Amino acid sequence: MDLRSRFNEGLKDAMRAKDAARLSTLRLINAAIKDRDIAARGEGENSEGVGEDEVLAILGKMVKQRQESARAYEEGGRLELAEKELAEIKVIEEYLPRQLDEGECNAAVDAAIAEVGAASIRDMGKVMAALKSQFTGQMDFGKVGPMVKARLG
Repeated sequence: MDLRSRFNEGLKDAMRAKDAARLSTLRLINAAIKDRDIAARGEGENSEGVGEDEVLAILGKMVKQRQESARAYEEGGRLELAEKELAEIKVIEEYLPRQLDEGECNAAVDAAIAEVGAASIRDMGKVMAALKSQFTGQMDFGKVGPMVKARLG
Protein backbone atom coordinates (compact mmCIF):
# COMPACT_ATOMS: atom_id res chain seq x y z
CA MET A 1 0.00 0.00 0.00
CA ASP A 2 1.45 3.38 -0.99
CA LEU A 3 1.82 6.24 1.48
CA ARG A 4 -1.15 8.24 0.22
CA SER A 5 -3.45 5.25 0.74
CA ARG A 6 -2.01 4.72 4.21
CA PHE A 7 -2.70 8.39 5.08
CA ASN A 8 -6.28 8.11 3.86
CA GLU A 9 -6.83 4.92 5.85
CA GLY A 10 -5.26 6.56 8.90
CA LEU A 11 -7.58 9.56 8.50
CA LYS A 12 -10.64 7.32 8.35
CA ASP A 13 -9.49 5.33 11.39
CA ALA A 14 -8.81 8.50 13.38
CA MET A 15 -12.28 9.84 12.48
CA ARG A 16 -13.94 6.60 13.56
CA ALA A 17 -11.97 6.54 16.81
CA LYS A 18 -12.65 10.27 17.38
CA ASP A 19 -8.91 10.75 17.97
CA ALA A 20 -8.71 14.51 17.46
CA ALA A 21 -4.93 14.86 17.92
CA ARG A 22 -4.12 12.11 15.43
CA LEU A 23 -6.71 13.39 12.96
CA SER A 24 -5.26 16.89 13.15
CA THR A 25 -1.72 15.63 12.46
CA LEU A 26 -2.84 13.48 9.53
CA ARG A 27 -4.70 16.44 8.06
CA LEU A 28 -1.53 18.54 8.34
CA ILE A 29 0.40 15.84 6.48
CA ASN A 30 -2.26 15.67 3.76
CA ALA A 31 -2.24 19.46 3.40
CA ALA A 32 1.57 19.56 3.07
CA ILE A 33 1.48 16.88 0.37
CA LYS A 34 -1.33 18.60 -1.52
CA ASP A 35 0.59 21.89 -1.33
CA ARG A 36 3.61 20.23 -2.90
CA ASP A 37 1.40 18.55 -5.53
CA ILE A 38 -0.01 21.93 -6.53
CA ALA A 39 3.45 23.50 -6.65
CA ALA A 40 4.71 20.63 -8.83
CA ARG A 41 1.81 21.06 -11.23
CA GLY A 42 2.44 24.80 -11.38
CA GLU A 43 6.06 24.12 -12.33
CA GLY A 44 4.84 21.70 -14.99
CA GLU A 45 6.67 18.79 -13.36
CA ASN A 46 3.96 16.22 -12.85
CA SER A 47 0.22 16.28 -13.31
CA GLU A 48 -0.27 13.29 -10.98
CA GLY A 49 1.44 14.85 -7.97
CA VAL A 50 4.71 14.15 -6.26
CA GLY A 51 6.20 10.68 -5.83
CA GLU A 52 6.94 8.60 -2.74
CA ASP A 53 10.45 10.04 -2.36
CA GLU A 54 9.10 13.57 -2.24
CA VAL A 55 6.41 12.54 0.27
CA LEU A 56 9.10 11.00 2.49
CA ALA A 57 11.13 14.21 2.24
CA ILE A 58 8.06 16.22 3.27
CA LEU A 59 7.52 13.94 6.28
CA GLY A 60 11.18 14.22 7.28
CA LYS A 61 10.96 17.99 7.09
CA MET A 62 7.80 17.98 9.21
CA VAL A 63 9.51 15.88 11.89
CA LYS A 64 12.51 18.22 11.94
CA GLN A 65 10.25 21.29 12.24
CA ARG A 66 8.40 19.77 15.16
CA GLN A 67 11.62 18.79 16.92
CA GLU A 68 12.83 22.38 16.69
CA SER A 69 9.48 23.70 17.92
CA ALA A 70 9.40 21.26 20.84
CA ARG A 71 12.92 22.30 21.83
CA ALA A 72 11.92 25.99 21.70
CA TYR A 73 8.77 25.35 23.74
CA GLU A 74 10.74 23.42 26.38
CA GLU A 75 13.28 26.23 26.66
CA GLY A 76 10.41 28.68 27.03
CA GLY A 77 8.75 26.61 29.75
CA ARG A 78 5.73 25.73 27.58
CA LEU A 79 5.75 22.01 28.28
CA GLU A 80 2.15 21.37 27.16
CA LEU A 81 2.96 22.75 23.70
CA ALA A 82 6.21 20.76 23.57
CA GLU A 83 4.27 17.57 24.39
CA LYS A 84 1.81 18.32 21.58
CA GLU A 85 4.69 18.67 19.10
CA LEU A 86 6.25 15.40 20.32
CA ALA A 87 2.91 13.62 19.94
CA GLU A 88 2.70 14.87 16.33
CA ILE A 89 6.22 13.57 15.69
CA LYS A 90 5.14 10.08 16.83
CA VAL A 91 2.22 10.08 14.39
CA ILE A 92 4.37 11.28 11.48
CA GLU A 93 7.13 8.76 12.22
CA GLU A 94 4.62 5.90 11.87
CA TYR A 95 4.65 6.61 8.13
CA LEU A 96 8.41 6.95 7.76
CA PRO A 97 10.64 3.96 7.08
CA ARG A 98 12.80 2.70 9.94
CA GLN A 99 15.69 5.04 10.68
CA LEU A 100 19.19 3.64 10.16
CA ASP A 101 21.36 3.38 13.25
CA GLU A 102 24.85 4.87 13.38
CA GLY A 103 26.59 1.69 12.18
CA GLU A 104 24.24 1.36 9.24
CA CYS A 105 24.75 5.05 8.38
CA ASN A 106 28.53 4.59 8.44
CA ALA A 107 28.26 1.57 6.14
CA ALA A 108 25.92 3.45 3.78
CA VAL A 109 28.32 6.41 3.62
CA ASP A 110 31.28 4.14 2.88
CA ALA A 111 29.30 2.33 0.17
CA ALA A 112 28.18 5.61 -1.43
CA ILE A 113 31.75 6.94 -1.45
CA ALA A 114 32.93 3.76 -3.16
CA GLU A 115 29.97 3.77 -5.57
CA VAL A 116 30.62 7.27 -6.91
CA GLY A 117 34.41 6.94 -6.68
CA ALA A 118 34.71 9.99 -4.45
CA ALA A 119 38.29 11.03 -3.79
CA SER A 120 38.07 14.55 -2.37
CA ILE A 121 35.72 17.01 -0.70
CA ARG A 122 34.72 18.18 -4.19
CA ASP A 123 32.83 14.91 -4.62
CA MET A 124 30.70 15.46 -1.52
CA GLY A 125 27.66 16.53 -3.58
CA LYS A 126 27.78 13.31 -5.60
CA VAL A 127 27.99 11.21 -2.44
CA MET A 128 25.10 13.07 -0.79
CA ALA A 129 23.00 12.71 -3.96
CA ALA A 130 23.66 8.95 -4.00
CA LEU A 131 22.67 8.68 -0.33
CA LYS A 132 19.51 10.74 -0.82
CA SER A 133 18.42 8.64 -3.76
CA GLN A 134 18.71 5.43 -1.71
CA PHE A 135 17.94 6.46 1.87
CA THR A 136 15.37 9.27 1.77
CA GLY A 137 13.48 9.23 5.04
CA GLN A 138 15.81 6.67 6.60
CA MET A 139 18.63 8.93 7.75
CA ASP A 140 19.14 12.49 8.96
CA PHE A 141 21.20 14.12 6.21
CA GLY A 142 22.11 16.97 8.56
CA LYS A 143 24.10 14.44 10.59
CA VAL A 144 25.32 12.43 7.61
CA GLY A 145 26.83 15.48 5.86
CA PRO A 146 29.59 15.97 8.46
CA MET A 147 30.32 12.20 8.35
CA VAL A 148 30.83 12.38 4.57
CA LYS A 149 32.91 15.53 4.93
CA ALA A 150 35.16 13.89 7.55
CA ARG A 151 35.81 10.89 5.31
CA LEU A 152 36.52 12.97 2.21
CA GLY A 153 38.40 15.80 3.92
